[in-house]
Amino acid sequence: MEILAYAEAGFAGRLVSVEVDIRRGIPSVDIVGLPDGAVRESRDRVRVAIRRSGFDFPTDRILVNLSPAGLRKEGAAYDLPIAVGILLASGQVHIAEVDSMLCAGELLLDGSVRAVSGVLPAVAAGRKQNIRHFLVPEVNSREAAALGFGHVSGLSHLRNLQELFDAASADTRRNRYGTVRTDNGRGGRPDSSGPIDERSGIELDLCEIRGQGVLRRALEVAAAGGHHILIFGPPGSGKTMAARALPGLLPELDAESALDVTRIWSQAGRIPVKGSLIRRPPFREPHHSASAEGLIGGGHGTGPGEVSLAHRGVLFLDESPEFGARVLQSLREPLEARRVDLVRAGRNWWYPADFQLVLAMNPCPCGNLGREDAPCLCTDPEIYRHWRKLGGALLDRIDIRVPVKPLEPEELMKGPGEGSAAVAGRVMEARQRQRNRYLGQGWSLNAGIPPGRISDHVRLDDQSGIAFTEAIRQLGLSSRAAHGVLRVARTLADLGGRSRLVHDDILEAVQHRRYGDRDLHWTKL
Repeated sequence: MEILAYAEAGFAGRLVSVEVDIRRGIPSVDIVGLPDGAVRESRDRVRVAIRRSGFDFPTDRILVNLSPAGLRKEGAAYDLPIAVGILLASGQVHIAEVDSMLCAGELLLDGSVRAVSGVLPAVAAGRKQNIRHFLVPEVNSREAAALGFGHVSGLSHLRNLQELFDAASADTRRNRYGTVRTDNGRGGRPDSSGPIDERSGIELDLCEIRGQGVLRRALEVAAAGGHHILIFGPPGSGKTMAARALPGLLPELDAESALDVTRIWSQAGRIPVKGSLIRRPPFREPHHSASAEGLIGGGHGTGPGEVSLAHRGVLFLDESPEFGARVLQSLREPLEARRVDLVRAGRNWWYPADFQLVLAMNPCPCGNLGREDAPCLCTDPEIYRHWRKLGGALLDRIDIRVPVKPLEPEELMKGPGEGSAAVAGRVMEARQRQRNRYLGQGWSLNAGIPPGRISDHVRLDDQSGIAFTEAIRQLGLSSRAAHGVLRVARTLADLGGRSRLVHDDILEAVQHRRYGDRDLHWTKL
């Protein structure tokens, strides 16, 4: 039987063949195939774990080959496939009717099998190669079974290996591949919990935002069309609250998106032990001290960065001018390509990165611009430099910019406004119109319309065309910004249930886009 392991190499990864040769000679264990330190150390963990699990460790010369040899092998997930290979080669366990099995797991010295990251991507890679049997740690069995494919065996201790092999052989003979079967190493089934509700612990309901009608409208438009948004205003005006309310307006992920998001989080080791597929759009809020590698990926190993962890969800950068210039400018390519391609020392890998960017910032260095009870002491050059920290290229990709002011005490005392559930219903309807319109075209939301296809889906009458042309000239917007205005206008029409744009859609889209260009930084409101 062929034993396979999984090598993490970005979103796709690769399967690794684990070959074991036992021959007479001085007792030793050699692992070849470009292993890293953790993989080389597995020979000691495997030796002790096999002995303490009631097996005999061969007193011969053992060679373990990890193929392809040119692919670097990293991590402790190779412990279990190496141990299984040695036990099979030495004849201490046996399995019939099974040609290949993908294994992943870390061994403790007492023979227990510890959870590892990347189990779901491993099963997905095995599925592409028509591998139908998977041996994973018991605590990862729910995650591995999320794809609904093949026979998943959850192993809690190495001494239960033969029992699971017998179950896999019986399953093969019954030819029951149409359904997933999972065993947990004790003859039962793993604990079946529901899907992961990947809500942030600080997610807020929209009803908690008092007043701020323009801001609430902007959040609804951004959620409906998948547009990026910038919120700026004095400290305490509700910028962070608004950003944390945005995920509550987004619909649950469809099956394909849920699988992609869960694969990414699995590779990052972020999936709870008893979880299944992630159904809620993720919300990521990295600190402003984050590095470019932490945000994009490509630091230590090949794990995903924050932009990939926010795939199909929201990436929120609070106090965005405080992020390093290199960090902010590294967002430009993912925002355009909706994926991250990384190259490090001859290695290359990629991750999806289709997220909504939310930026929050003060309007000036002192933060008082826009306050009526405190004067702003910043000069025009200081305000200009403050905004230039975002960089014109990144700011040009933000289609919605919203100024916010501190509320009057009377506004704070009013009752709650419309909640997230009601707004999310309208967002869902608008998104459904977009999915129906763009079916089979490679994108599903207005924010993703390619520049060359905007004229096919955004048609203006004479009055709207004149208003659009005058606004673009007066504001001096770039071609990208002009396309952004049209995309937002298309979303406004979808929220209104209209198939064609009207004059007011263009005017409102322009109002959402006007700040931040040509020194218009809330100097007049």
